[in-house]
Amino acid sequence: MKENLAILLVGCGKMGGSVLNGLLKKGFKPENIRVAEPDEKTREKLAAAGVASAASARDLADFSPDFVFLAVKPFMIEQVVGDLKSFTDKKAAVLSIIAGRKIEWFKEKLGQDTVVFRAMPNTPAAIGAGITGVKPSPEASAEQKKAVEEILSACGETVWLDDESQIDAVTAVSGSGPAYVFYLTEALTAAARAAGLPDDTAEKLAKATVAGSARLMMQSDETPAKLRQNVTTPNGTTAAALDVLMNPETGFEPLMIRAVKAAQIRSRELGK
Repeated sequence: MKENLAILLVGCGKMGGSVLNGLLKKGFKPENIRVAEPDEKTREKLAAAGVASAASARDLADFSPDFVFLAVKPFMIEQVVGDLKSFTDKKAAVLSIIAGRKIEWFKEKLGQDTVVFRAMPNTPAAIGAGITGVKPSPEASAEQKKAVEEILSACGETVWLDDESQIDAVTAVSGSGPAYVFYLTEALTAAARAAGLPDDTAEKLAKATVAGSARLMMQSDETPAKLRQNVTTPNGTTAAALDVLMNPETGFEPLMIRAVKAAQIRSRELGK
């Protein structure tokens, strides 16, 4: 299917550029892709890669995409949404990764019969190792859903959501989650320094430990809980640390629950 899918990518910044690179690596044909991107230097790079582009979507009105992939900043969508109706009138579906814009908002702007996929990726998508939560509008066909999975495979894995309200939880967990992992690494680095290790050694140990543990977890058939138990000797050093981290009142789990809840609430506020 990917050989024949036509895609209009609106916005080719960090996330949009990562998506485009992933699509090309996955075998999507450059001649079937168009990019709307106002930055001239970016368009020059696209031309060198064999991808046609223009400063705005209205300059690509003769293109007939299967999907319009929206990767602009949230504050820019009001400026570009009017240029998209010529494509959705030709039955292009909308695949949006724009935070805070609900499916119904796009239908109000582009027509109630427009097929909309609302998605929330995360930053590891930049290396094809992300995960994206997706909610389609009711009109989406099985074929369109399969096509969206192929497109989003450029970012990593995909999970389908039962209700659009779950986007706020996805945003709070996986959307914002990389920042939590980065901060965990910062905290482990600080703890290593406090334990007497030099700065460069502390950071190297922390980064490699987090990255290696994540890789092991993804490659293992065992649950995170089982992996934790496997490396915890009763009354040993790891157990001593986990007694602190797993305190039911002050430990890591209640702290993470509060953090995710705060992010979920903020996501709801931004969507109003």
